Amino acid sequence: MTFCLRRTKQRLEEQRHEARMDSSMAGEERRTLHDFITPGFQWIASSIARPVVDAKNFELNPSLMSMVQQSQFSGTPLEDPKLHLLVFLKVCDMLKLNGVSSNTICLRLFPFSRRDKARASLHSLSSGYTMTWDELRKVFLAKFFPPSKIASLRNQITNFL
Repeated sequence: MTFCLRRTKQRLEEQRHEARMDSSMAGEERRTLHDFITPGFQWIASSIARPVVDAKNFELNPSLMSMVQQSQFSGTPLEDPKLHLLVFLKVCDMLKLNGVSSNTICLRLFPFSRRDKARASLHSLSSGYTMTWDELRKVFLAKFFPPSKIASLRNQITNFL
């Protein structure tokens, strides 16, 4: 057993030495184990592709963001996703800026209108997934108002007596 441990230890030392030689030859700086296990910013990205804004000094008003956050959607079965979209669009329609499309305003504000499960589902999409407001709206409704829910509601209405 001691022989196996020594041999394994020797192999590890050889592998470490080879790794040090490879990194020094490649001109890379030496990294610690902590550097390898600590997540970097390259993995953090938004699932909503940020549209280009042509307007100078474009800034979302904090009071507008506050209005959006007052009626956040959390994704519970008791909430109505269509009503949430209706209220959200009314708030977005209050803001008109030259050089900024309503598509851009909706895409920039929508993440702030969600919380809990709904926010997590937005972040679970791949980075740069949605490009337009219509795509994002469709993804949102498909997630929180699927065809099965529509069929269930239709059955409840037709069977009501």
